Amino acid sequence: MNGGSGEKGSGHPAQPGRRRFLGDLARTACGVGVLGLGLGLHASRANALPAAAIRPPGALPEAEFLAACTRCGLCVRGCPYDVLKLAGLLDEAPAGTPYFVARTEPCVMCEDIPCVPVCPTGALDHALTDIHEARMGLAVVVDHEACIAFQGLRCEVCFNICPVRGKAITLDLQHNARSGKHALFIPVVHSADCTGCGLCEKACILEEAAIKVLPMRLAKGELGHHYRLGWEQKAEHGGSLVTPDQQHRYNLPEGVRYEHGGRGLIIDEGAESPYSDNPLDTLNRGLEPDR
Repeated sequence: MNGGSGEKGSGHPAQPGRRRFLGDLARTACGVGVLGLGLGLHASRANALPAAAIRPPGALPEAEFLAACTRCGLCVRGCPYDVLKLAGLLDEAPAGTPYFVARTEPCVMCEDIPCVPVCPTGALDHALTDIHEARMGLAVVVDHEACIAFQGLRCEVCFNICPVRGKAITLDLQHNARSGKHALFIPVVHSADCTGCGLCEKACILEEAAIKVLPMRLAKGELGHHYRLGWEQKAEHGGSLVTPDQQHRYNLPEGVRYEHGGRGLIIDEGAESPYSDNPLDTLNRGLEPDR
């Protein structure tokens, strides 16, 4: 008796089932491959911390931090102001790691730094006990063209909101060449005292902040290790290492001195000034006709 396709004795047993099995196997393999490729791309992207994401106070250098952080979230729970967040799977920061964004929720500089001691692995350094010693990032005035202080308008919001005001951010008063009668109050950030809390970025009055807090690796440069700053070497060793310091000599009239690195030209009291009361005499010096 001749059975239909797929029956015993037909010569092509169970071919539809086999094709279905092979098709399912191929689709499964493709799915696993695409999933693995996606996870690989996500993992490689997540190894780099986005510029807007700042680590909590006391965080170790990024590579060491990622190696030590167990993604437990205890530091996030320890933050009383809900500043810290845990990165999700689709976030740009490595999943499960804590961070904050200065423009939306800056660190409020808690004196007892409650997020640090609860870290069970030391990814947040327990040796940090003074929040003013934290270096979460570095504030940088990134846009001089948009910052209204550079236009000669009074602002100083970043200066006034800074918890280390006068040290981390100072104001450099400069002449306003445009108006000729007003000073520019230029904010200057000092890396030795900036904690990277982000309060200045949060308070910036612009639609897009002209001052931003960046991770240290983005904000700071690094001098080549072979460079030596002569004045630092000189101060360290108490004198020049190359040639003896030469005293500056000036060909000046009697009663006139020049103080290099000090007051500049000094005319002793009672000495005759080498300069005429008429400025033209000084300008014409050396142009007198031969007699």
